[in-house]
Amino acid sequence: MSLVRVFIHGLESSNRGTKGVFFKQRYPDMIIGDFHGSLAQRMRSLNALLADNTSLIIVGSSLGGLMAAMYACDNPGRVKKLVLLAPALTHPDFKPYLHHRIDIPVAVYHGKRDDVIPVAPVYEVARAVFRNLAFNTVDDDHALRKTFKGMNWDNLLETVPARRGSRKAR
Repeated sequence: MSLVRVFIHGLESSNRGTKGVFFKQRYPDMIIGDFHGSLAQRMRSLNALLADNTSLIIVGSSLGGLMAAMYACDNPGRVKKLVLLAPALTHPDFKPYLHHRIDIPVAVYHGKRDDVIPVAPVYEVARAVFRNLAFNTVDDDHALRKTFKGMNWDNLLETVPARRGSRKAR
């Protein structure tokens, strides 16, 4: 099984943003799309981009985290792991997915000082949907400026199981 790594940027970013450039330099084989338009348009683009791929490890940032979670719920057999960075899981379009139970490893990193997407409601949604959740609340902002580059990406981008259980958001 060959793993396919994917990065999905946030609403106001692109594949040329800080995270996209980081991943392109460090993991040249990573699929890094460029998404525009409404969430529905972005999801259509994501589905087309990943149509021929399985064994996916998806990293999603903010709105990209929402997209990654929605994709995993819609394609449970194709996704092996999610890494969600300050994911917009409280977005109204995620409501239909709240009844899903995802068993794959899911690692969430969310800043305590996030003034775009509050951490506590995201923790509650993540805990309800993801059964194999490692929820990490870090001393950082929405963009995870202090945390992102120092994360153990080699480990995160493998199918190592998430730590069982969850750490409550503070």
